Amino acid sequence: MALGKKKTKRQMAEDELIVLDNVTKTYATGSPALNGVSLTVKKGEFVFIVGDSGSGKSTLIKLLLRELTPTSGEIYVNNINLGRLRHRQVPKYRRNLGVVFQDFRLLKDRNVYENVAFAQRIVQTPGRLIKRNVPAILSIVGLAGKYKAKPKELSGGEQQRVALARALINKPPILLCDEPTGNLDPRNSWEIMKLLEQINKRGTTILVVTHNREIVNEMQKRVVTMKKGVIVSDEEEGGYIDEN
Repeated sequence: MALGKKKTKRQMAEDELIVLDNVTKTYATGSPALNGVSLTVKKGEFVFIVGDSGSGKSTLIKLLLRELTPTSGEIYVNNINLGRLRHRQVPKYRRNLGVVFQDFRLLKDRNVYENVAFAQRIVQTPGRLIKRNVPAILSIVGLAGKYKAKPKELSGGEQQRVALARALINKPPILLCDEPTGNLDPRNSWEIMKLLEQINKRGTTILVVTHNREIVNEMQKRVVTMKKGVIVSDEEEGGYIDEN
């Protein structure tokens, strides 16, 4: 049976890639982290998710990763109803997602090549293809000459480029970035964001959770602003809204 496709209540439009339909997530404390959130992201979009700590951004990412399930409402990603995914189907679903975190999450005992190749080995890509694909993606992120280096030998910006290459090596249709510039200086932050913009132009749909006002205001992408578990603004070519 196809992943999560049994008895879906909502049919996604052809250009829709991510749909949250009246989603609420309540933790054991009783306070909803998300409260009736509805959001649609179309194929090829670049979307910033912004808001103060506790606004629900991290919960949203965890729901899309299927680390959490909603208390109510439905989530569809790439025509898959996440609420109908069985536990054993989750790893296969996640192959459709590239994920980049603030803390890089690289394998410290392996060099750049092996960190990126690891993502291909998980999905059992043949060795001859790995040898072709890894140098190609490292070239795209500007690390062609660093393939033998260990993470400790790289700058923060270079480590994030490795993480980005690893997230993209399997050509996922969606890239989720959770504070990808949180540990970087302004110059490296801009370089990572320019890379993300290039990757988006190649067709990858990108969601970026960030606190970086300057980047959000300068790039003028779609900006979804969250506050206390609800979406308070959703603007094309938007900016960072200070919610008091």
